Amino acid sequence: MGQKIKLGKRQVRPKGNGILDLEAKYCSWGDTVHYAKKLKVFDRCEGIYLYDKGGTQYLDLQMWYSAVNFGYKNPRLNEALKRQIDRLPQLACQYLHEEKILLAAKLSRRIELAFETEGRVHFNVGGSSAVEDSLKLVRNHTGRNLVFAFMGGYHGRTLGASAITSSYRYREKFGHFSDRALFIPYPYCFRCPYEKKREYCDLYCLRQFERLFETEYYSVLNTKTKKCECGAFYVEPVQGTGGYIIPPRDYFSGLKEVLDRYNILLVDDEIQMGFFRTGKFWAIEHFNVIPDIIVFGKALTNGLNPLSGIWAKEELISPKVFPAGSTHSTFSANTLGTTVGLETMKLIEESDFVNEVPKKGEYFVSRLKQLRRKYPQIGHVEGLGLALRIEICQKDGYTPNRELTDAVMNIGLTGRLRAGGKRQGLILDVGGYYKNVFTLAPSLYIENREIDLAVELFEEALAKGITETS
Repeated sequence: MGQKIKLGKRQVRPKGNGILDLEAKYCSWGDTVHYAKKLKVFDRCEGIYLYDKGGTQYLDLQMWYSAVNFGYKNPRLNEALKRQIDRLPQLACQYLHEEKILLAAKLSRRIELAFETEGRVHFNVGGSSAVEDSLKLVRNHTGRNLVFAFMGGYHGRTLGASAITSSYRYREKFGHFSDRALFIPYPYCFRCPYEKKREYCDLYCLRQFERLFETEYYSVLNTKTKKCECGAFYVEPVQGTGGYIIPPRDYFSGLKEVLDRYNILLVDDEIQMGFFRTGKFWAIEHFNVIPDIIVFGKALTNGLNPLSGIWAKEELISPKVFPAGSTHSTFSANTLGTTVGLETMKLIEESDFVNEVPKKGEYFVSRLKQLRRKYPQIGHVEGLGLALRIEICQKDGYTPNRELTDAVMNIGLTGRLRAGGKRQGLILDVGGYYKNVFTLAPSLYIENREIDLAVELFEEALAKGITETS
């Protein structure tokens, strides 16, 4: 018999699967569930593992979409949250508390050291909310509504953020309440939209973007005034949902030269790649450019309490041009989130992620490339720090294979893999333009022996998936 569950004054004894029956009847399916063939209810977490109610261990290679960079139940960050709950758990954002100020100062100083540019930090709750704030900042500064964004880019699902996210399916049901971005092909070298090869393309995709400014009839520029209709270009230095695509190292520096020529702001979306996911504090640091605005969130609080924000250059966000009340959210600089964020910054300052993360990433990629030589269905493997991609294909090593990708993901969720000497599971996230890419974002504390286990589990799931789909 199922466990009794109290609903109001009644006690219900669910039939069949119990809690899943209640989920099917009372929960919206619109908040990103029901992707798996068989739903899984998790009960606890620890380090790099999730556990179901039966105690089966699942090695997590996506860590809540890179929100939990520092491991589940990180004792230091958990304790910071507990202390704040007992001291100052709530405070209206119109008042000040010390943690907000210190966190903003630490972030701003870190950015100033990296880019030799002064600016300020503005907090909000989720990543999409921070993107909305950045759009207001862009419009306030430039007086222009339109922006460029990349094909394959993902910036959130609020109305403004979905307008600059390339997937039409996020907008189809809800119409347009913001000006849609002008979408530009991302430098996706494995599947170049121009069918070029990186070895001889001379950044053809960048040249095609630059050509848009040659004549007014390409729709973006008034050639007489030299004023572009778009006020900013929203970029992910490494595309997240698009499949952890890593661009050529000289792409963004060339792009920035074009943008500066026409006074177009560069907005750097670091929501998924910030806080050392790629081996540097910000992913954009790999590409030798200075952004005008940085949007961040997720791992700032290790997923413990929602907090996001934007950093912008002083001339864009000073009180003179962006005064008090320009935009606001009830929970924007909440005491719990800013406290954990401040402790996260202290943890980072005392760690050696700048050396450790690249080494672990290189080792992980080397192990995955060994698998690629064994399985032609692995078409592409690449990584930057601990942001890694495995693109699953047909036997030709190129044609996208979504069926096999889904099979491998679902096999991992069964919790019936035997690699590692005991029954366990594997948590994988699927992304990519054709939903055929495993995007790996393990804990920054993952060790080589755990990487070996992850590869062993993945190979077992892949081999079973190939058999199932053949």
